[in-house]
Amino acid sequence: MRKRFGFALLASLAPVTPALASEGGSGGGGLLTVDGGLMIWTLIVFGLLFVVLKKYAWPQILGAVEAREQKLAEQIAAAERLQAEAKRLVEQQQQALADARTQATALLASAKTQAERERAASVEKTKAEQDELLARARREITAERDRAIGDLRREAVDLSLAAASKLLGERLDSEGDRKLVTSYLATLGEKH
Repeated sequence: MRKRFGFALLASLAPVTPALASEGGSGGGGLLTVDGGLMIWTLIVFGLLFVVLKKYAWPQILGAVEAREQKLAEQIAAAERLQAEAKRLVEQQQQALADARTQATALLASAKTQAERERAASVEKTKAEQDELLARARREITAERDRAIGDLRREAVDLSLAAASKLLGERLDSEGDRKLVTSYLATLGEKH
């Protein structure tokens, strides 16, 4: 790096040397004429300028260049770290998204299963309620039938007693007569 800077400085001063030589006053030379004294003074001035620049300017210039290089290296390292962090975060985000999709799928499946269970339980409950209503209706129908049969039997006993009393000419009303007719009607019901 230092050599490049020195060559660049030398290259920038090289065109000045012939121009100074042509201004020097030896009236007869052209562009290609070499003046030895002017050349020595030019080399001395160049050497002094080189020493001054080397002592005062180059350390600052090189320090600035090295600081710039270091800063660039740090920025590149920071960019690489940030890129690695971004890549890691993207992977975490993709994993979290995959986990969320899995959880959502599981929740949907669970909700579907739960809804199916609740529907089956509701159907079962409705069926049990229907069965209970049907059983109660059958019990009520049986009770009503038994009551109607009992009422019909009492009416039949009363009618039989009334018919028998007309036939016999007397009124049959005693409890014994009722039992007799009721037992007779019960035996008739068993035969059918």
